[in-house]
Parts: sequence; structure tokens; C-alpha cells
Amino acid sequence: MDPPFEEKYKSLLTNGTLLSKDEDDVIMSDYEEHELPIIDLHRFTLSFSERERCVKEIRQAAREWGFFQVVNHGIPQEILERIQLEQRKLLHHPFSKKAEENILNLSENNGYRWGNHTATCLRQISWSEAFHIPLTDISKIGGEYKSLRESIEAYAATAEKLAKEMTEILAENLDISSTYFQENCLPETNYLRMNRYPPCPFYSEVFGILPHTDSCFVNVLIQDQIGGLQLWVNGEWISVKPHPEALLINLGDLFQALSNDVYKSIRHRVVLASKQVERLSLAYLYCPRNDAVIESGMKPSIYRKFTFEELMKQNSRDIEETGRKLGISRFLM
Repeated sequence: MDPPFEEKYKSLLTNGTLLSKDEDDVIMSDYEEHELPIIDLHRFTLSFSERERCVKEIRQAAREWGFFQVVNHGIPQEILERIQLEQRKLLHHPFSKKAEENILNLSENNGYRWGNHTATCLRQISWSEAFHIPLTDISKIGGEYKSLRESIEAYAATAEKLAKEMTEILAENLDISSTYFQENCLPETNYLRMNRYPPCPFYSEVFGILPHTDSCFVNVLIQDQIGGLQLWVNGEWISVKPHPEALLINLGDLFQALSNDVYKSIRHRVVLASKQVERLSLAYLYCPRNDAVIESGMKPSIYRKFTFEELMKQNSRDIEETGRKLGISRFLM
């Protein structure tokens, strides 16, 4: 069921050529492990003062880390377990079926992706596969995947509510229209990305996924307990300790631009655990319409205004030309 990584990257794995000796390219799974701030959202149901303290903690975590964890988030455990089961079933299909057939009837090249086909050295290899699913296409999923569609619909409805709540809390003090997200972020403009990191015999030499930032406003992430997620914080990589009851929230490029750098979209990557173990994660990417204008209400603005479509097209060009996404640095004034 695994993609043919060794066949695809045979010459790179044989020659063993690294990109550089920069810290950004050093692969270590044993960096100091940190537990990110944990926010208990049950506090929103308590007194006004308790709610305000919770809001303050969310904003502080977003400023200091760009990532934080939430518990009592309102998404039923049954929904989380069901979508993770369906994800595992989908990604455990034979590779030929995943890659050659549009099994989910999606509009974007069948939604299946693997590796990094522009890699020219070991440090540009991504030892992972994913289904990237536009939620506009959910109604097209049927047949033997009816259960998958139903689990996505149930999860998306609850994850969207959580993502919207987080963005509105973070945007309250940023001179952004109170209706901005309601007008620009619709249920069908969001994406679901189902990731799998297969066992890797070269786990100490290649990335699970390359260092990058997310392009969305916020990402609601489900991850298993294997570990491997690392963040670039204060000039060094740190490993994130998984929490069995928490969802991860991280800010994307759009929110960094909208906030005029009050909040940061933190670079992160995945390193592989071992030769035997696979890792799974599931990202709910809270995104706007393609024509949504991203412009900070705070002056002077660090970024020129742009649309979500412009950002995504620029990302595609950068990946094609450099092998990496350069993000909103392309839109600096």
C-alpha cells in the first residue's frame, strides 16, 4: 500500500546527497520535547471573568507559540474516532488504487499526493502521502465511500465551528470587521487533508514532511500519539509532545498577514519515528473564498493586500521552481 519511495528516490538515496548542513536541514527525533499550552474550552461556559481569562490565554499562546492545544473542544469523541478509522481505511488501500483511480471523485487531480517530485537531494524528500479534499467535493463522494463521506460531513461541521470560534477570538482586537470570517469563510471553502507517514528505512535521513507554514487562517489538527511534529521556535527546533485528549490549533499565513504580524504562522515539519511505525494526522484547514481579500486593518501594513487565490498560485510557482513554499514573504511591502 506504500508509495514506491525507494524506487522514485533511488539515485538520491544511493548518493546520499544532503542540501546543506544548516540547522534547518538537520534531522533529529530527540530534540527536547515540549507540551504546548493547553486551553480548556469548557471555561467558556463558566463566569464572564473565567471566559475572559481563557480568551487571554488563547491570545497569549497564539502570540508566543503560533500553536496551542484545546481540550473540551466540543467535538464528540465518537466523531473523532470514526473519521480516524475512515482515514486509515482510505490510506491503507493499494497504492495503485490511490494513485491511478479517482476513487473519491474529486475535482483536483483525484486529491491524492505523495512525496516531493521536485526533490533533488535527501533533505527535499517528503516520506508521506495524503488525500487533500476540498469540502466543495464532499457531495461527490459515494458508493463504497459513503461511510467516509458521512464521517467527513460530521467532523467538518464541528471542526468549522471550532475554527471559526478561534479566529474570531484572535481577531477581536485587530481592527477586523466583525463579519469578515462570516462573509469570507464558508463551510465549502475549507479543506481536509488526511496525512500518512509510512514506515521508513531511512528515517534519520529524510523528512516526513518538509519545513513549511500553513496557508490557511487556522488549522485544526488531529494527530496520533506517535510524535514527530517539530516547531521552529526562537531559532531552534523543538519536538511537540502529543496529548491524548487534545486537538492542536495552529495559525496559518493568512492570519499572520491579517494580524500584521501580531500573530505568527510558525514553521513546522515532521520527522519520522522509526523503520517500523507509521504516523497519521488529519488537518482541517479553515480557508476563505478564492477572491477573499487579505488586508490588515492595522497601519502601516507590513504586507500588500492580496487574495487567497494569488497566494495559492504563488505557492504553486514557488514549489515548482524551488521545491519549497515561500508563503507570505512574497507579499511583503
